[in-house]
Amino acid sequence: MGRRIYQLRISLDGVAPPVWRLVQVPGAYTLDRVHRVIQYAMGWQNYHLHSFDIAGTAYGEPDPDDDLDLVDEMEVRLDAVTARGTRLRYTYDYGDWWEHTVEVEDVLAADPDERYPVCLDGSGACPPEDVGGVFGYAEVVAALGDAGHPEHAAIRERFGAAVETFDPRLATTLLRRLA
Repeated sequence: MGRRIYQLRISLDGVAPPVWRLVQVPGAYTLDRVHRVIQYAMGWQNYHLHSFDIAGTAYGEPDPDDDLDLVDEMEVRLDAVTARGTRLRYTYDYGDWWEHTVEVEDVLAADPDERYPVCLDGSGACPPEDVGGVFGYAEVVAALGDAGHPEHAAIRERFGAAVETFDPRLATTLLRRLA
């Protein structure tokens, strides 16, 4: 049957302009590796905790002193808990509470001439870390889009000017560090 490749569409919920990525990863990846794919592809810095919710089961990095009841993501392969059409939730940063919808768009045979993981497409720059979640990011976008906004200069200096820029080639370069 050969290696199976999962094509995932990762969408950051509740933000405008839209932020999404289309990636292909080996189905044999454990969920901790899928987490790293999402981090690199989206542009997050992996500063915060995260979890997956797949069919009502929470996966992540278990902490014996924590109240979260998580199945160890290092013990679970993507192809064991998902199939074509599966939708799952990925939450990053429990303070800012960034929720992502991850859809398994397709399951394909691996192309022998391709290195995986790969980012095929996407749109929108990832919000900055610790910006205050969806509402804080909306304020950043509004201030950057209005040169007359009282916080425009300060926000531009702190976060940069672009909220729509995304380069799938750069994301793929980062993803190749996982291979």
